[in-house]
Amino acid sequence: MSATILSRRQFSGALAFGAATAAPIFARPDDERDYPAPKFQPKYTKPFLGTTLVRDFVIFAHSDLEMVQRLLDKEPALLNATVDWGAGDFESALGGASHMGRRDIAEYLIDKGARIDLFAAAMLGHLDVVKGLLAAHPNLAQAKGPHGIPLLAHAKIGGEKAREVLAHLESLATGPG
Repeated sequence: MSATILSRRQFSGALAFGAATAAPIFARPDDERDYPAPKFQPKYTKPFLGTTLVRDFVIFAHSDLEMVQRLLDKEPALLNATVDWGAGDFESALGGASHMGRRDIAEYLIDKGARIDLFAAAMLGHLDVVKGLLAAHPNLAQAKGPHGIPLLAHAKIGGEKAREVLAHLESLATGPG
């Protein structure tokens, strides 16, 4: 029996193929625990989405409605998929559309069932949603969205339709008069 020697690239490709086609077979070194494992161990019964497809979908959602529609038609499971850009900087397609002020893409994704969040609500000008969440959780006014972009910036990029949200957030920043 002769040993097969794989290059680092071949090995990485084999790992990616395994993760995309079945339950993960290898834990990355950073996935090793130095604490007790949870008692519940999920069974992976659904296929994993390819990281390139997810990444491309999220990137296109920053600027290209036609490609968002095309990719979502190809793979509906992309709707709420996220990319981890590193250090826990997770971003969905709706998150990307929201901080770029792409109302058309955001509304398309929401109409398809994307999970709306505070940042999308701010960009879209949903004052009642923003006020309600901030009344329940005032510290969210300082929350950061994908890439550390503040809530206030999402309201600013929303333009005229988010004018009231922007004014509300600015009034919170300055405090009562």
